[in-house]
Amino acid sequence: MKRPIIGCTTYRKTITQERPIDMYGLMPSYVEAISAAGGTPLLIPLGLSDEDLQTVFERIDGVLLPGGGDIEPGVYNGQMHPTMWGIDPERDRTEFFMARSAARDGKPFLAICRGIQVFNVALGGTLWEDIPSLAPSEVVHQAPNDLPRTHLAHTVDVQPGSRLAGQLGKSHTWVNSLHHQAVRRLAADLVATACAPDGLIEGVEIPGHPFAVGVQWHPENLIHDDPGMLGLFKGLVAAAGEQLSN
Repeated sequence: MKRPIIGCTTYRKTITQERPIDMYGLMPSYVEAISAAGGTPLLIPLGLSDEDLQTVFERIDGVLLPGGGDIEPGVYNGQMHPTMWGIDPERDRTEFFMARSAARDGKPFLAICRGIQVFNVALGGTLWEDIPSLAPSEVVHQAPNDLPRTHLAHTVDVQPGSRLAGQLGKSHTWVNSLHHQAVRRLAADLVATACAPDGLIEGVEIPGHPFAVGVQWHPENLIHDDPGMLGLFKGLVAAAGEQLSN
């Protein structure tokens, strides 16, 4: 049986050598998680026209939206904030295209950290531009950089019966946490399926969609410690495989 192809969006990086070199990239942990779940990852570069993005979208079997920098706030009628970083309108355009297309056409997709924020904004929702200053809480959502990406920062309660709970195999879990923004007003087509102890939305999905799940943490860093985290990627790949066989 053919392995489903999962298209992963990328981000822009500048490598400093004798001369700076601009590159498109993705952390290996996403690639490893998709491969471990039985899929074949395919990196989607920035800078493609809408026509080329449509061609890519039609040829992949699922979509993964990874973490990264912040979304340009004007897109959701937000305000610039001193803590914002990594804003790239071209990445926003690419990922909005993939999120809206996958939501509309029923193509399986998984959205992680920045990805859940893209997912929400693409469908009409808004974000907290900076959690510590605008929605302060005792819960630490942005773990210090000197801690490993596997550091478990807080718990999350997952809605029983949701697709997210089914893939994790539980309704309560510890998660890592590496974000300073989050879902504020939820898009009309989404339902919240997980929350942190302070009520911040940590998981969303589209009811009735073959597989449309977003999480605010980074399960790709936890697949070796928690089988449920790999279960998220297995759910994406399985749903993509079902469409491939139809």
